Amino acid sequence: MPSAKSPSDTLAPRERILVAAHALFYQEGIRATGVDKIIDQASVSKVTFYRQYPSKDELIRAYLDYRHGLWMSWFETSLTQALHAGAPAAQALSTTLRAWFSRADFRGCAFLNAAAELGSSDPEILKVVRQHKQEMAAVLDSLMASDGVPVGPALSLLIDGAIVHAQMGQPLDKVMDAFNVTAAAILQR
Repeated sequence: MPSAKSPSDTLAPRERILVAAHALFYQEGIRATGVDKIIDQASVSKVTFYRQYPSKDELIRAYLDYRHGLWMSWFETSLTQALHAGAPAAQALSTTLRAWFSRADFRGCAFLNAAAELGSSDPEILKVVRQHKQEMAAVLDSLMASDGVPVGPALSLLIDGAIVHAQMGQPLDKVMDAFNVTAAAILQR
């Protein structure tokens, strides 16, 4: 997964705030990141911040939308490239996930993290998370379903489990070995 742009003076204030929030929310957590830290990272004033995002809740939703676009683009591109290079579906998926899990900045799924942090207090967050997961399953179906048999929902569930295990610090080879066996079984049904 490519990193988002870093905040710079070449970006408009709204985008600088969003890029700074993206980095901080993903790396440190949504609740742990205060508005003042985002303001400092984005190099904007409080007045500018609140003109662009009247509340932290609005910024959180913008962050999730932004993250969704970045992640889905990366995910679909990575899978498509691996498949076009001749990799079997399970291997393409495994290669894609291993590359993401191996990144120094990997902190799990931003959507699962948001659901864990905020889902009980903000049902709208759960709606956003469900939508992200449905779109991920749709991409999997479009690239990997055979004979009209949907595989996206099962693979999505498997991916979420692998993400959590990788995030918990389980040995990556062990996580991916278990993932590969299960993904192959799902794709061969």
